[in-house]
Amino acid sequence: MAFDTLIGRVALGPFSRALPQMGDTERAALEAGSVGFEGDLFRGAPDWDALRQRGAMQLSETEQAFVDREVTELTSMLDDFAIDEARDLPPPVWQFLRERRFFGMIIPRDFGGLGFSHAAHATVVARIATVNVAAAVTVMVPNSLGPAELLLRYGTELQKRHWLPRLADGRELPCFGLTSPYAGSDAASIPDTGVLCERMLDGRMVRGFEVSFDKRYITLAPVATVVGLAFQAIDPDRPAGQQALGITCALIPVPSPGLSIGRRHRPMNSAFMNGPIHGERVFVPLDWVIGGEAQVGQGWRMLMECLAAGRSISLPALGSAMQQTALFVAYGYGRIREQFGLPIGKFHAVAGLVARMAIDLYATDAARRYTAAALDAGEQPSLAGAILKVQLTEAGRRAVTDAMDILGGKGIIQGPSNLLGIAYRHTPIAITVEGANVLTRALIIFGQGAVRCHPHVLNEMRAVAASDERGLGRALRGHVAHLCRNLWHSAIHAPLRGTPPRELRREAAAIAQLAAVYAWTADLAMGLLGGRLKRLELLSARLGDVLSNLYLASAVVWRFEMEGDGRLLPLARAAIQTQLAQAADTLDHLYANLPSRVVRGLAPLWWRRGRLHRPVADETLLSLATALQGDPTLIGRLCPDLAQPAGGGLRDLMDALALSREVGDSLPQLHEALRRGDPPERVAAGLPNPKASLAYLRAAERVIRVDDFAG
Repeated sequence: MAFDTLIGRVALGPFSRALPQMGDTERAALEAGSVGFEGDLFRGAPDWDALRQRGAMQLSETEQAFVDREVTELTSMLDDFAIDEARDLPPPVWQFLRERRFFGMIIPRDFGGLGFSHAAHATVVARIATVNVAAAVTVMVPNSLGPAELLLRYGTELQKRHWLPRLADGRELPCFGLTSPYAGSDAASIPDTGVLCERMLDGRMVRGFEVSFDKRYITLAPVATVVGLAFQAIDPDRPAGQQALGITCALIPVPSPGLSIGRRHRPMNSAFMNGPIHGERVFVPLDWVIGGEAQVGQGWRMLMECLAAGRSISLPALGSAMQQTALFVAYGYGRIREQFGLPIGKFHAVAGLVARMAIDLYATDAARRYTAAALDAGEQPSLAGAILKVQLTEAGRRAVTDAMDILGGKGIIQGPSNLLGIAYRHTPIAITVEGANVLTRALIIFGQGAVRCHPHVLNEMRAVAASDERGLGRALRGHVAHLCRNLWHSAIHAPLRGTPPRELRREAAAIAQLAAVYAWTADLAMGLLGGRLKRLELLSARLGDVLSNLYLASAVVWRFEMEGDGRLLPLARAAIQTQLAQAADTLDHLYANLPSRVVRGLAPLWWRRGRLHRPVADETLLSLATALQGDPTLIGRLCPDLAQPAGGGLRDLMDALALSREVGDSLPQLHEALRRGDPPERVAAGLPNPKASLAYLRAAERVIRVDDFAG
């Protein structure tokens, strides 16, 4: 008897009991997308040459021209406060979005769209979101998970020819109904059903589904002209136990008999359109099923495959935009606002916050850009998309909160002059949608990574499911070798695969070492807990967090090499150190909570914190803050997507900062005059550049001023 078969025969019974059961919907989610560099990290073997070969995130000349012209023109039409008060985009903005085909960015030119890359899609959404989140959401939804992407991948030729040109030029506005009142995070269990039947339609009998449904939180529903719908398809003529056909996706024109759009939702009182959708015995011909009859029951797989790409773009772009705007506001307000005779940005408490915001942004945006480059190279990084969704939206929330602390009273008075109040209100929306972060952290990142990224677990699960003794034995033999290798690398030395940038060689070695520790720890946790680990969500979340930190740290190495800006080297080093320190803290908590005293006692043999696992020192933070204050172009490098709005507090701050560079050495005198309340005209007249000085005084006064209202 072959050795592999003998091992498999002995292990088959215990493994059948230990491994978690996997249903069809979970299998579709796990198998969606592809595995890239995040898989190397999970295996404990990052290859820096492979990372470099991904290349930079780049826009074509056509895409860059669109960003420079159309997007700039759009943002100049957006007034954040006015849109928020009106609870809608102005009619000229809606018209502009249609005419310039913002709703058709992902649709190929052959169908009338712009045919943009993932990188361009992400850039457009981020740039709009720095000025107005409602407009960004309105643009991103038709280009993200929804009818256009589903049609492109799975639609029939007839469906593509009919719908895609209309979606591209805005004649049709889509929404997609997935979430139900009783199936939110557990979207695969949607109760909405469609029963296969025949109906007389236009004088002939037509096969289709009679669908009843109740959906909520559907963005663009109040203005949609076509509804994408996910429902459970049922064939009552099949034998009992075989009637459920599976989740199915269809397109329903608005209006259709039985279909109604409910009253509007107002997520955190935002201006973007959102609302419920209801259907009572809506007839959906098979021709309306995306992909036709052949795709009945394939909806969940379709949605998971689309989500693998979509999750990497839109919400991470929103999170990055919030970070960029918050950093610019914190930095700019810190230069203009004075207390105790000094710009508040010079106080260590404020300077440290600004430096941490910059460090955070450098790392998160590195990961966002790297993943966009991977998407454009043909990958579908579902696990990386989940990491980005959590990390970028949480980073956006942290950045806005920190900047609000710096703004103080200025930040909490609503009105046109407010710099971040509306963004602050929006942050929970990005945290919640497309899989709430608490769910994604607890179940998806490590749960998906353990199966997709591990070199042997998926083979073991398949072998157990097929009762393949030899296959299980072969997978287990490889698994043991993998365990021994990572234990050796954790305890002794992890090799440096490939050639990282010379300036970050030490940091790359630290990432490789920690990746080996992580790989060994993940196997240890799975071996100790088996299928129980899936239910021990606090442990699973920590394992996912460490993988996320490693991914962001590695993306920093890639970004520094792609950009080659030596001025940002201290920031890159601090960004990597921050991610490694967070990962180290998480590993400490993980080991402290593993249910094995033996493992907790032995852990110091393979897990020892090194120099780069300590938090960034105060001295380094203040040095970075000084560099940012002394070289305004660095803020420009960190906030490349920041756009200029039509007006309001952000525009006032931009104007004031631009004028501060014009007045040069006169700035201290101007600030002193502001504090004393001297007449601006008289102060400016006595300075070398009277016109710029007067303009600065007026702009700075607008930045410091807050709004008031009657009643």
